[in-house]
Amino acid sequence: MAIDPEELGHSKSDLAHALREIRVQAGLAGDRLARRCGMTQSKISKIETGRTIPSLVDVELILRALEVPAELAQRILDLARVANTEWQDVRALRRKGLEKKQAELAALDQSSTEIRYFLLSMLNTLLATPEYIRASLAHVPGDTTKAIAKKLERQTVIYDDSKTFTFLLTEQAVRWAMIPPRAMVMQIDRLISVSRLPNVRLGVIPLGKYIPESPLNTFTVYDNSLATVETETGIVILRDRRDIQVYRNAFAVYEGHALFGEQACERMAAWSSLFLGGL
Repeated sequence: MAIDPEELGHSKSDLAHALREIRVQAGLAGDRLARRCGMTQSKISKIETGRTIPSLVDVELILRALEVPAELAQRILDLARVANTEWQDVRALRRKGLEKKQAELAALDQSSTEIRYFLLSMLNTLLATPEYIRASLAHVPGDTTKAIAKKLERQTVIYDDSKTFTFLLTEQAVRWAMIPPRAMVMQIDRLISVSRLPNVRLGVIPLGKYIPESPLNTFTVYDNSLATVETETGIVILRDRRDIQVYRNAFAVYEGHALFGEQACERMAAWSSLFLGGL
């Protein structure tokens, strides 16, 4: 199913309306449908009024309980998948203020216990030095002071031992010189330090290693509940468990190609020495 970002805002209400209509047409009261699905009547009501976005599993249970024909059921499942996907446009995020996006990410950090980051081309906030963070926002018009402060504030979560973090960094992500050579040496030193935290696994994937799979985007997986995928023009937020599992599986594949522990530290130290040679 092709997902049109422009349609994502409408699918939630469309799904709620469709589910209510097929229940009414089936002549089944909300409480009876709830019993058939093993849900509460309150949950069915919230789904049908659009106050709750049902998972695909919830929608499948409802469709089976109502004995919906296969073709119609597939159309509604397609609608449900889009309803579980959110599109955040970069331009809109900038208009609202990037510090608000950082507050949203901080809330995700706090509510999650196991977070996986696949970093394809650059480092993320939790790993970055202040100079790297400032450089990453240098192209953004307007005052980014609040966004920088929020990014630095977010970094404290990495020291929370109740959470585990796994970072997979390509060699390109580590070595992309967004800042001058001396600052890049300091940045790589921070990566090595973070990799030694007890609740952090930091792996690097060197270039030149045979890897038949080809990653397309930077992505993050929060527990089993949410995945975010970054593109040039925005961020796709996925809540459907099947979509999340796709990214968990992809992460596991790339994790198998990564160097960890002292091997990773030695490789990053070697990359750092290349910047030292340019001083």
